[in-house]
Amino acid sequence: RVAMKNWTVNDVMTTEVVSVDETTSYRNIVDLLMERHVSAVPVIDKFGRVVGMVSEADLLRKIEYAGDEEPRMFESRRHRGERAKATSRTAADLMTAPAIEALSGTSIGAAARRMDRENVKRLPVTDALGRLVGIVTRGDLLKVHLRSDEEILADIEDGVLKPYLVDEANTIAVAVDDGVVTLSGNVDRWSSADLAARLIRQLPGVVDVTSTVGFAFDDRNLLTPGFFGVA
Repeated sequence: RVAMKNWTVNDVMTTEVVSVDETTSYRNIVDLLMERHVSAVPVIDKFGRVVGMVSEADLLRKIEYAGDEEPRMFESRRHRGERAKATSRTAADLMTAPAIEALSGTSIGAAARRMDRENVKRLPVTDALGRLVGIVTRGDLLKVHLRSDEEILADIEDGVLKPYLVDEANTIAVAVDDGVVTLSGNVDRWSSADLAARLIRQLPGVVDVTSTVGFAFDDRNLLTPGFFGVA
């Protein structure tokens, strides 16, 4: 069987990443963000490993707490940390650490879930040694939905129907319109129709799948519990 391509952060990330080292000054970071039109930069150590992130939010603490740097009674730890950044001068003191990262090879779905869970807009991508190899943003993850209907159709035929439904590939008709896949036709077993729809839903760029594929034999009762999601 031909394995379906599983899109990862490596397929959509930016590899020419703007980064700073721990000694970079506040002013230089501001200049860099303005010059490169980015809203955050990874902070790396001398080995190229990511040790934190400095964002516009971190830099704005200096404005937010200007003239009010002294801690207040009963102030939360988070606010004390933010207030401390108002007097910070280098990336090492300004950065949010540890950085929320994605390991090279992380799937698009897993990266999106991590961004949502951690409430971040970008993830530095690192290799197994923690070294920076790229950066991926929310916008980058949406690139999978810029794929043409023709590309999606080719993936369905070559990556799903031909390898997984070898004898029935020609009995299923496929149409793709703005990423929405419509399946029709007939197969021998319910499990074949179900497998086709499930695999197609996993393809990059597929928005939804509508299937009216009929089957001659309902084999759900013959399947092991849990197989193809059968209870």
